[in-house]
Amino acid sequence: MAKTEFKSESKRLLDLMINSIYTHKEIFLREIISNASDAIDKLYYISLTDSGVGINKDDFKINIDVDKENRIISITDNGIGMDREELDENLGTIANSGSFKFKQENGQSEDVDIIGQFGVGFYSAFMVSDEITVQTKKYGCEQAYQWQSSGVDGYEITEIEKDSVGTKIILKIKEDTEQEKYSEFLEKYRISSLVSKYSDYIRYPIMMETEHRKLREGSDLDNPEYDTVSELETLNSMVPIWQKNKKDVTDEEYNEFYKQKFLDFEDPAKVFANSVEGLVTYKSLLFVPSRVPYNYFTKEYKKGLQLYSSGVLIMDNCSDLVPEQFAFIKGVVDSQDLSLNISREMLQHDRQLKTIANTLEKKIKNELLDWLKNDREAYEKFFNNFGKQLKYGLVADYGVHKDSVKDLVLFYSSTEKKLVTLKEYVERMSEDQTDIYFATGESVEAIDKLPQMEYFRDKGIEVLCCGEDIDEFAIKGLNDYDKKSFKNIVNEDVEGESDSKEDNKDDDEALKFIKDVLGTKVSEVIFSKKLKSHPVCLTAKGEVSFEMEKYMAMAQPEAHIKADRVLELNAAHPAVTALIANITADKEKAEKYAKVLYTQAVIIAGLPVEDPSEYADLVSSLMV
Repeated sequence: MAKTEFKSESKRLLDLMINSIYTHKEIFLREIISNASDAIDKLYYISLTDSGVGINKDDFKINIDVDKENRIISITDNGIGMDREELDENLGTIANSGSFKFKQENGQSEDVDIIGQFGVGFYSAFMVSDEITVQTKKYGCEQAYQWQSSGVDGYEITEIEKDSVGTKIILKIKEDTEQEKYSEFLEKYRISSLVSKYSDYIRYPIMMETEHRKLREGSDLDNPEYDTVSELETLNSMVPIWQKNKKDVTDEEYNEFYKQKFLDFEDPAKVFANSVEGLVTYKSLLFVPSRVPYNYFTKEYKKGLQLYSSGVLIMDNCSDLVPEQFAFIKGVVDSQDLSLNISREMLQHDRQLKTIANTLEKKIKNELLDWLKNDREAYEKFFNNFGKQLKYGLVADYGVHKDSVKDLVLFYSSTEKKLVTLKEYVERMSEDQTDIYFATGESVEAIDKLPQMEYFRDKGIEVLCCGEDIDEFAIKGLNDYDKKSFKNIVNEDVEGESDSKEDNKDDDEALKFIKDVLGTKVSEVIFSKKLKSHPVCLTAKGEVSFEMEKYMAMAQPEAHIKADRVLELNAAHPAVTALIANITADKEKAEKYAKVLYTQAVIIAGLPVEDPSEYADLVSSLMV
């Protein structure tokens, strides 16, 4: 029979599959075994409602045979199989999958991911094979077929005789080269190690005939003799790691599972294994990554946990299982209380799923609190990675999750010189302090140099230094902690620190003069009690702070949202007294002093200078 050519786009993809996509050739076995498992899943699904299948769950299996002499590896399953049309569609058009059609025929939604795909992973076998032969017989069909291909030159489909339902993949392994030793995949110990590494959680037995040395019967124990015997051995545990008792799983096993399952090259920072029985029964295995994924803060990142029902995958990224503040959590949840054919739309309104989500949120919160309490150094390292996400939880979904986050967030303390919790701050407050003070800025270092900090430093009052964009929004979302309100020291409304001098005509005239010079740049000019060594500072009046102004300038520059600026003056500072003295002695110079001091206040606040050239000219003219 003449060969059928792959479609042009399939040729290009096949070449890419063989030469570029996979960096480790050993991955081919995982892909073929996964496809075999998917095929069994399909037939098992049908057997739930069709007694004619005639195969019990315990009879499903995957067999691996190795013919080292002829360089052949065969992987056989007793799954659903394929007919001629499916062979042509699924293996003739690369990346085409029979799963969608299967779902349609069984009344399932397109986006349900119960059944895996017989997709591009199959073609990874060409990395190690000169030729691939697929012998298959579909359940319910009399005729069996063979698909054969040597790569991009095309494929042939012929009719064959095959007694049993299922599929057999026959790989003709390439000859060794100077660069690649393909013969390693013909060693049974290597096959066994690859199954253990990649496919241990496949829930059907993966069988292979292995050789063992056995003491010869009647052998003298002083001079023992051994025979080499071949036995059919199950290579995988079949029990998913999350179904095992925690005491039976080592840290190394958890770490390896995480790295393989979630494609990370570092061990997780923390592992949470949990088993729940009650209104809803489930097991969960959750991981905190050691580093921030490269695409974490992009639209491409998909949060959510893998959701299984009795070992059958329902959704790959079930976002409803984790709230926004815990979006960094990776892991699996397996519940026997969820329906196998449940759709995404049904999941979003499923009572059991909501119950699981609520208990998971409490579990994660309590685990993180224990981590914070028992290993502060490791927790702070985690917080440096994902603290911004936790803070986002204070404002996400209108703050409904803030109670699960407020004791997990950390802020830098001006007095402790380290990260502290809100609880720790409140415990250190004096009896007469009624508010939690914080300051916002571009960094902790910049905040520490703010003129407003001098007052609190002299008084020994602790200030939380908030150097991230999210901080002020997070604090506003929290609103209060332990019935203590938050006060931003860079805002004009902090009590007892800023006020005008008592009635003094000269001072009032000086303030009016400065306000007239600056015009609409400021809403008010006042004398301040908070300033010590600095001549001026700017504070924000009203709901919009300087950090919010800067954030909005980046996010929505067309909105032109600005804070109302209040210029505060240190009446005792020589620069301010010089300004006031020149109001009567040299008005032009006084105007220059007012503009220079205002611009200095703008710079200290981290705000953009509207006209840097004008400022430079003013300073130069005063130096002459």
